[in-house]
Amino acid sequence: MNILVINGPNLNMLGIREPGIYGKEDFSALEAYIRRCAEEMDITVELFQSNHEGAIVDKIQEALGRMDGILINPAAYTHTSVAILDALKAVALPTAEVHLSDISVREEFRRFSYVSLYAGKTIYGKGFLGYREGLSWLCDQLLPE
Repeated sequence: MNILVINGPNLNMLGIREPGIYGKEDFSALEAYIRRCAEEMDITVELFQSNHEGAIVDKIQEALGRMDGILINPAAYTHTSVAILDALKAVALPTAEVHLSDISVREEFRRFSYVSLYAGKTIYGKGFLGYREGLSWLCDQLLPE
């Protein structure tokens, strides 16, 4: 099973940017955590991070025919990007959305997610653990019973 894991803008600044909200561990720790989870679940992950909306759209489109599912933390694009939503709908792969912080209790503009209009599962407020939950959910969707 091949899962594309996408992290959006500013996630490369983990540990520096608002550690009270996003935690003190850095981005390399997050990527290592995701790799460990994938290894434990016997799945392959391709990790991608970009601060650019078009690059994220391109990566989603490139997943068609190569990946079995997508785990995405669209970060700030959560609340603004119809383009990312449309790309996810176009490739029609099982998708889980994850957020480190609890977007439901943050600023009003952060409470709506365009990605959630397509994602089969949205996880927020669980820090790194949300990525494990998202990968596990994708495994459940993709593995035959």
